[in-house]
Amino acid sequence: MTTIAFIGLGNMGLPMARNLLRAGHLLRVFDLVADSVAELAREGATAAQSAHDAVIGAEIVISMLPASRHVEGLYLGESGLLASLQAGTLVLECSTIAPESARSVHRAAKERGIHMLDAPVSGGTAGAAAGTLTFMIGGDPAYVAHARPIFELMGKNIFHAGPDGAGQVAKVCNNQVLAVQMIATAEAMAMGVANGLDPATLAEIMRQSSGGNWTLEKYNPWPGVMETAPASKGYSGGFMAELMAKDLGLAQETAQHFGNSAPMGALALQLYRMLLKQGKGKQDFSIIQQLFIE
Repeated sequence: MTTIAFIGLGNMGLPMARNLLRAGHLLRVFDLVADSVAELAREGATAAQSAHDAVIGAEIVISMLPASRHVEGLYLGESGLLASLQAGTLVLECSTIAPESARSVHRAAKERGIHMLDAPVSGGTAGAAAGTLTFMIGGDPAYVAHARPIFELMGKNIFHAGPDGAGQVAKVCNNQVLAVQMIATAEAMAMGVANGLDPATLAEIMRQSSGGNWTLEKYNPWPGVMETAPASKGYSGGFMAELMAKDLGLAQETAQHFGNSAPMGALALQLYRMLLKQGKGKQDFSIIQQLFIE
């Protein structure tokens, strides 16, 4: 039984923390949304009054926050958590942030003898609830070995991507591919239906042919084709379009930082920003389908 501080109980963090609680670990939780904290407290977690309160006595600290600025604000500076954590504490930073931001926190953690891993996830809210997330981890392999039993309570695919920041690089690469696949699939679905094809038949033809991809297998963007997909639920749930736009922006920053060319990612970012301007940022990212329907 391990004492774990979990900071950030949003759509992903809440079910991840719940899986740790159900496994019998002692959980101290904090979020700016009091209702989320209260929900886990009713299930046996200890409600903390602040992030600093949450980490008191914690052997492991896990954070799941929206963006780079939130992570840097939580950990860095004189009032950041790193200044008060005990040397040897294991920090699992599971947010999706800029690789360079992750490296900055890694550097500060090392100066204080704190063992940090950047470990963004893939799998969406359903994967978080089911404990089947994929973790992409950057940092010291010895820390990964130490943390593996905790990761395995929240996910089924645990990858050590490489050194500090590598988890974040892997995540933005993955999400760029996902976005481009989703856009290509939505474009093709709209073209086929406009020319008289049944959407379910077209989707199955492409799925079984050379156009097959994860989107066609698990997440078809055309309403009614896949009962369990967000598209068939009014594009609710899943992974919000505004988060996909954020991740595509991080991918572009990463490409520019290393002098890479990423034109497909740049176009995908433009299209997702169009959705945000239309007020659709809170809906699932498969709502990109609507850009192609006249």
